[in-house]
Amino acid sequence: MKIVEQIKQPIADEMELFEKKFRDSMSSKVALLNRITHYIVNRKGKQMRPMFVFLTAKMVSNGTVNERTYRGAAVIELIHTATLVHDDVVDDSNRRRGFFSVNALWKNKIAVLVGDFLLSKGLLLSIDNGDFDLLRIISVAVREMSEGELLQIEKARRLDITEDVYYEIIRQKTATLIAACCSLGACSVNPEGDDTEKMRKFGELIGMAFQIKDDLFDYTEDAIGKPTGIDIKEQKMTLPLIYTLNNCSKDEKKWVINSVKNHNKDKKRVKQVIDFVKQKGGLTYAEQRMGSFRQEALQILETYPASAYKEALQLMVNYVIERKI
Repeated sequence: MKIVEQIKQPIADEMELFEKKFRDSMSSKVALLNRITHYIVNRKGKQMRPMFVFLTAKMVSNGTVNERTYRGAAVIELIHTATLVHDDVVDDSNRRRGFFSVNALWKNKIAVLVGDFLLSKGLLLSIDNGDFDLLRIISVAVREMSEGELLQIEKARRLDITEDVYYEIIRQKTATLIAACCSLGACSVNPEGDDTEKMRKFGELIGMAFQIKDDLFDYTEDAIGKPTGIDIKEQKMTLPLIYTLNNCSKDEKKWVINSVKNHNKDKKRVKQVIDFVKQKGGLTYAEQRMGSFRQEALQILETYPASAYKEALQLMVNYVIERKI
């Protein structure tokens, strides 16, 4: 059995019902919108975010979920989908998971409006049901994701990212949404307890590890649908590169920065930078940091009694680190 199917097993019924509720939450009176949202839903990914919501909710409540849990999962998925549609416009990207992106098929103006529609649908789903605690969790995540993207753009221009700034960027850009899924799951079933904060921290740690794993893909030859060296071509400062810049001579640093700034389209030069980062231990260091985030996340899970949901979350932590795509 594939690992994702294994993780999904204890929440298979919830995920099936969620599919239906999620489709309903996207409906509109405008035919064009329905056509586009239908296209989006039929090309969904692994649906990791709703899985986090349901597994967390069931782990902290001994196996129960409620309508708030379903709404929380739908809101997260609506808002995540809205950010992806907007991201494709921002990045001028024509593909998403191997299919044409919304902006490639219907142009930028429509894509931006569809993203806005999905965002408002998510907000209204919470407001109409009085889920203001869940709405706060999601709104903080959206704000942080925007700030993280802008912080990265600001820093990329000068290539002066320290390790601390890098962690702040990935915490906001990537980890905050996974943190929101986990705290949302806990809050939906147990709004008064301290599980919400514990699970937020758990999600954040997984998100940090997830992003470092993504950074490492830039230096491997694995067929993951993301070409090797793409981050360097896009002048993104990732952890292996930051570590290398902090641990090389002045002249070497000058050469690396010049390569990333002025020769990032030169395949041979990019390959030289990749080899240099490997030689300087940048990959080993990033793997160690990823491992320590994973350990911290697993330690939080240890505070909960044994259950199929806890086991699935442990599998999820390990999947994040060991995935090949």
